[in-house]
Amino acid sequence: MTTSSTLHLFLLSLSLLSLSSSSLAPLPKPNSFILPIAKDPTTLQYSTTIKMGTPARSLDLVIDISERFLWFECDKSYNSSTYHPIQCGSKKCKLSKGTECITCTNHPLKTGCTNNTCALSVFNPIAQLFVSGDIGEDILSSLLTTAGDRGILKNVNTPRFISSCVYPDKFGVQGFLQGLSKGKKGILGLARTLISLPAQLAIRFKLDRKFTLCLPSSSKTNGLGSLFIGGGPYHFGSNKDDFSKFLTYTPLIANRHSTGPIFDNSPSNEYFIKVNSIKVDNNVVNYNTTLLSINKLGGGGTKLSTVIPHTKLHTLIYKPLVNAFVKKAEIRKIKRVKGVAPFGACFDSRTIGKSITGPNVPTIDLVLKGGVEWRINGGNSMVKVNENVLCLGIVEVGLKELGGLEPSFVIGGHQLEDNLLEFDLVSSKLGFSSSLLLNKASCSSFRRF
Repeated sequence: MTTSSTLHLFLLSLSLLSLSSSSLAPLPKPNSFILPIAKDPTTLQYSTTIKMGTPARSLDLVIDISERFLWFECDKSYNSSTYHPIQCGSKKCKLSKGTECITCTNHPLKTGCTNNTCALSVFNPIAQLFVSGDIGEDILSSLLTTAGDRGILKNVNTPRFISSCVYPDKFGVQGFLQGLSKGKKGILGLARTLISLPAQLAIRFKLDRKFTLCLPSSSKTNGLGSLFIGGGPYHFGSNKDDFSKFLTYTPLIANRHSTGPIFDNSPSNEYFIKVNSIKVDNNVVNYNTTLLSINKLGGGGTKLSTVIPHTKLHTLIYKPLVNAFVKKAEIRKIKRVKGVAPFGACFDSRTIGKSITGPNVPTIDLVLKGGVEWRINGGNSMVKVNENVLCLGIVEVGLKELGGLEPSFVIGGHQLEDNLLEFDLVSSKLGFSSSLLLNKASCSSFRRF
């Protein structure tokens, strides 16, 4: 973490802690927070539910590890009595990297409206839309927490939680929620910023500054995954072990260039890892490995995403990877069939066997910095497109689509499902389990009670 970021975090900590120790009642001390994660069967987006304001308003939000903060759509019906706007030029406005001042004259009137409200540029990652939203503080409530080894506390409130409110149809921008799953009201941002959900909860409750994702592969109501804020333990299925013991670690790579959605002179808020090589059935794939290094513009390299459903790969890496996969599949007597968009390598599912980790297909190993390997088995590599066809769930990104700031490798949601992923923001490292199915568990089998 840079000296500037450390100073900002210290100042924000003092501000939040002073609030909790003076004007607010003492807050219960949790070990961690746990939020359920649902998967939408149509959009393949992952979401969770929080409550905001007084009276508490339930908000279903899409999870995005690249977004910088929590934002939600609100209107004149959001009449929270505990809402406090953050003023332009204030310490919290600066720490939030506010971009402008919002007045009541060019925005719909709502509770807490002032002519001197700090604003941020809010981004919809699905529709690729920007809009200006104001920054305010309100009560974040109904968070499930753990206390002690097995204790559960419900309805823990977090006063003065910083978020952004976006007005519907503002400035003629129709449908700012465009592309989000039906009923979703905004984005829950988990990026490396001082006002992301993990950062604010860690500061307020003195938790470890880390969060852990376990994305579900099922879209059924009984197939919920989990988002942990503050660390484990992590117990899944009938296994009595804390699954943190199955984690392998690799550094989170600092991209010193802004990668968006807001481009400025600051380092990227997104999560990058270093892939040194790729193997298919233990054989190294030959390609230009410099593509997986971050270039002088901040492009290239490998990042993680929860809003891109399937991994995207630079065409000069994609083609040799697919060729290697197809050759290994032929050895297994797996029959290739015509591609089904957006996938290029598809196979007759009737020629593919089954295993504990899904379709029995060639394994893909990402050899990461530190020499550790992240194995992608059939459950994460293959996508069922119809009754008799499975496709390699990787999308080719053509040269014309790549700009100087684009990553060469984006690991998407499907490849992350049923993997335990711990983002340690202090040590700047990623813990990964590979498929939990290897240990007869899944993200949907977490024991909450």
